[in-house]
Amino acid sequence: MSTKNIEPQQDALFDINGPDEEVGYRVPIACQVAGITYRQLDYWARTGLVQPTIRTAAGSGSQRLYSFRDILVLKIVKGLLDTGISLQNIRKAVEKLENLGVDDLSGITLVSDGTTVYECRSPEEVIDLLNGGQGVFGIAVPGLMKELTGTITAFPSEKVSQDPAIDELAERRRRRMA
Repeated sequence: MSTKNIEPQQDALFDINGPDEEVGYRVPIACQVAGITYRQLDYWARTGLVQPTIRTAAGSGSQRLYSFRDILVLKIVKGLLDTGISLQNIRKAVEKLENLGVDDLSGITLVSDGTTVYECRSPEEVIDLLNGGQGVFGIAVPGLMKELTGTITAFPSEKVSQDPAIDELAERRRRRMA
């Protein structure tokens, strides 16, 4: 798959590249916005299905921090699970999406026959797939992204520190010792 770097426009309502690099969302927010349970999120992170790209758990007291893109992928996984796709096939689909940025994800529709997940980049590809009798349902990622963008702005986010090794608990300990 080829990836294109699209520079965000200064006047855009939502900076596609901004949330991925500048802010993160804690586990309770990621769960609520993606519509999943903490157990699902924890299992997916521990098994490598969807790991937080901003900050992973690093021992007691540390907090995972998920990017906008991570939460978008969580919503995609949830949608695929809800339609009955096996976790094994979802893993294959997520591996294909792994190297795509938010701007690339925003241009695809995922279509499945219940077993295989197909990536379509144009309405014609979706129609061709449906005409071949392969598609049963689809997830329009641009619509999902628009919904997520509107929802996530209502939740608190954290600015990503320059040094990701310093988490909140470590910072408190440092201040107490000083």
